[in-house]
Amino acid sequence: MPTTPSPDAALQLDNQLCFALYSASLAMTKLYKPLLAELGLTYPQYLAMLVLWEGDGLAVSELGQRLSLDSGTLTPLLKRLEALGLIGRLRAVDDERRVHIHLTAAGRRLKTRAAKVPGCVLAATGLPLAEVVQLRGRIQELRARLAG
Repeated sequence: MPTTPSPDAALQLDNQLCFALYSASLAMTKLYKPLLAELGLTYPQYLAMLVLWEGDGLAVSELGQRLSLDSGTLTPLLKRLEALGLIGRLRAVDDERRVHIHLTAAGRRLKTRAAKVPGCVLAATGLPLAEVVQLRGRIQELRARLAG
């Protein structure tokens, strides 16, 4: 988009940053769908598992913060992961309001099968790793600025 767009140009769909991000997100989700189907996961479930593979035993609230999800969205997602036998939920002994999530043996094993996903995504971008890392950093910076 030009530095000082005309009013008409400012309202063109292809000049919208929001649409570029939105349509890229849709394309990324479409790319992930068959890869995650092989693992028996949806995209939000995959994100939750990524966080748990980084650090098992998180409180539900900590997981929600990492994923930017509220408990109303996160609780059904965790129930489905539990029904799949990938996680278990345990109430904290010292505070029954706190629920911790633990990977099961099946959940830990799934990490090995999921290891191919990032490489497939990188290959689909057609970009060198360094460019993908730079792009991710810029998007994270944008997210932080927008979040205030």
